[in-house]
Amino acid sequence: MQTELSKKLGVEHAVFGFTPFPAVAAAITRAGGFGVLGAVRYTAPDDLARDLDWMQEHTEGLPYGLDVVMPAKKVEGVSEAEVEAMIPAGHRQFVKDTLAKHGVPELAEGEASGWRITGWMEQVARSQLDVAFEYPIKLLANALGSPPADVVQRAHDNGVLVAALAGSARHARHHADAGIDIVVAQGYEAGGHTGEIASMVLVPEVAEAVAPLPVLAAGGIGSGEQIAAGLALGAQGVWLGSLWLTTTEADLHSRALTRKLLAAGSGDTVRSRALTGKPARQLRTEWTDAWDDPSGPGTLPMPLQGLLVAEAVSRIQKYEVEPLLGTPVGQIVGKMTTERGVQEVFDELTRGFERAVDRINRIAGRETR
Repeated sequence: MQTELSKKLGVEHAVFGFTPFPAVAAAITRAGGFGVLGAVRYTAPDDLARDLDWMQEHTEGLPYGLDVVMPAKKVEGVSEAEVEAMIPAGHRQFVKDTLAKHGVPELAEGEASGWRITGWMEQVARSQLDVAFEYPIKLLANALGSPPADVVQRAHDNGVLVAALAGSARHARHHADAGIDIVVAQGYEAGGHTGEIASMVLVPEVAEAVAPLPVLAAGGIGSGEQIAAGLALGAQGVWLGSLWLTTTEADLHSRALTRKLLAAGSGDTVRSRALTGKPARQLRTEWTDAWDDPSGPGTLPMPLQGLLVAEAVSRIQKYEVEPLLGTPVGQIVGKMTTERGVQEVFDELTRGFERAVDRINRIAGRETR
């Protein structure tokens, strides 16, 4: 599954795997793909450095990248405490009432929330980059579109390609104008923050809009046949995220959540603002239903919503309160029915890709291998 882009980056397969777990990212790279470690959960630079050290030791000299979350426009002098002070008391009470309704225990005295959406903040994201550029990363991806111009320039000065996610051709053209090297066309089916256009429509629109820049197809892809479809639509590779959540290398810290993912169908996700304040596809739960209920207070804009629910999400996860327990995941969750190692996933992807190519060759009257 090689393309011009995969050859440029020195990887066997044009499969880019985004994951918050270092063990999964390293396994993706070792399997012949391109592992991309998500940085949003690293609020302490030392923690990111520790895991990048581990990546260095477990990627056998093969390439990998980092995904950050930072806005294109720089905001100066706003601390996390000042942002938290903007959260209305009524919303805090709604969180308390929802947790009490489901009997969610408090965290132990002095125990800090283990989940914070703070990687979006300018100073946090930039501290992540200060660490990342000390390592031989080959790609910097930004989940909120084009990073600031000085970040793009800094990446290029370090020989690092820059990728940005786009949910429309208009967004993609903006990325091209900003000097982005790779556009990730992320369709409506994708897990996490995503737009409203489905992959089948989006990928060719973006590929045409930014040609000759390489495009990665993302959203709803979980088989080799779908990879072949993405390449047929004009992409030079695929960006997979949800598929890795049920691999044996993933560290979800919750057997209950793994069970829910394995049991979920493709219709069991919802695009909700409940987690971060921006529309993000995730498992539908009683938590998302509560926030999407018109009788409730409604969600706050990003980043207020993420800060508001941080401790609540930690409590739900720690105590595995199943009715509320969820995670960002795409509609491909319906295909994630067994726990498998990353290498086994890759073996299945390559077999499916070969089947698809052989089938098209037969339809076209060409000989197959």
